[in-house]
Parts: sequence; structure tokens; C-alpha cells
Amino acid sequence: MASQDHLNKMQLRQSYRNVWHTDLMSTIQADFPYCCFSLWCGPCVSYLLRKRALYNDMSRYVCCAGYMPCSGRCGESRCPELCLCTEVFLCFPNSVASTRFLLQDEFNIQTTQCDNCIIGFMFCLQQLACIFSIVACIVGSSELQEASQILSCVSDFVYCSVCACMQTQHKVEMDKRDGVFGPPSAMGVPPIQQMSRLDQPIPPPVGYPPQPAYGQPYGYPPPQSHGYPPPGYPPSGYSR
Repeated sequence: MASQDHLNKMQLRQSYRNVWHTDLMSTIQADFPYCCFSLWCGPCVSYLLRKRALYNDMSRYVCCAGYMPCSGRCGESRCPELCLCTEVFLCFPNSVASTRFLLQDEFNIQTTQCDNCIIGFMFCLQQLACIFSIVACIVGSSELQEASQILSCVSDFVYCSVCACMQTQHKVEMDKRDGVFGPPSAMGVPPIQQMSRLDQPIPPPVGYPPQPAYGQPYGYPPPQSHGYPPPGYPPSGYSR
């Protein structure tokens, strides 16, 4: 039942109305130093980003952001920092994905087709490398074994590169949330119960505050047509 709920939420993310501030293809241009930092120190970056996604309030921390069956059963309330360290080092892929889901559900961010293709290609390449390694062990061919090793190296390189781009994408999105690119989001810190997603309903499509119509400033009504009185004029009971 939990797996079906998780699958339903994964599908509903496709209908979210907001998009990432930068897609995976543009993260290197968006923040090249941080992308390099994410490539060489992935677990450390995952720790920092999860803590920042929780608004630096570790009392909100749940293992894998509430998306895994073990979430809430690992003693997070007693020592959240240690649990997060354990998560990012032992379950690094899940830690990156959980932070991604956390941001998507908080801000109603959809996963674009381009991002899906990149992530899917990464997973397929890993599976193909695993299959080649198994076949090479069974057959015992030196040529096939060498080919499987090359494919594994390529798969690892693609995996590390995509994870670095994903984490940079998360960082840029939180920069947007915190006002680095302009006024900060007016949403405020979400309630603590929203940080566990598997047992919570899909949040309403709030996302970032909507922009006013072009040429219309905040807090002012639209201008009246020139030469015409406003609606409701003259007031009732008035006589010339």
C-alpha cells in the first residue's frame, strides 16, 4: 500500500506547475564552483543541502525525508545530526533523491522531460554495466570482462556527474527560495508535519507567490477607463 502511494505521488509530481530555477543541463553554468564541490564531496554537500532544506532546524529531520520504510525508526529524534551523517554516507543516492522530493513537494516543482531523460539514462547505464559484469563473470571471457570494466567506469562517471548536477540544482533552487536572486519567497517555513511526505496528502498548488499582471503594481486596483465613471457610480439615493 505504501509503495502504491509512493508511486502515485511520483506520478502527481509531473502535474506540478512550477519548474526548477535551472535545469540539469544548465547547472554547470549556473554555479560552476558548487558543481565541482558537489562532484568531489558529494556526501558533505548532501548533508548541507538537507539541513538547509529543513531550514536549519534538525528537529524536523526524518531519515530519507520520510520517503523510505525505515523513516522515523532510526532514532532521528535523539541524534538527528548523526543519523543524517549516516544517511548521506551509507545511502547517498537516497539522500540526494529525498532532498529532491522534499523540495519538489514543498514548492510544487515538476520534473521536466529533459531531467527525466538524463536521470533515466543514468539508471539504465548502471543496470547495463551490472548485467555486463554478471555475464563476464559467467562466460569468463577476458575481452568481455575488460568491456564490462570500461562500461562500469563510464557508468560511475555519469552517475557522479548527474548527482553533482542534481545537488547544484537543489542549491540554486534554495538560493531562489532564500532571496539570493531577488525577494525571498513569502511562504515562510512550512509546518513540521509537512516534512514527512509518504503519509501526507499532496500539498495544494501554492509554490511561489504569483506575479502581478504586467504593468499592474502590487496592492493597486486596475486603472479605470479614461472618461468613464467607476462601476456603481453615482451611489444609490443620489439625485442631481
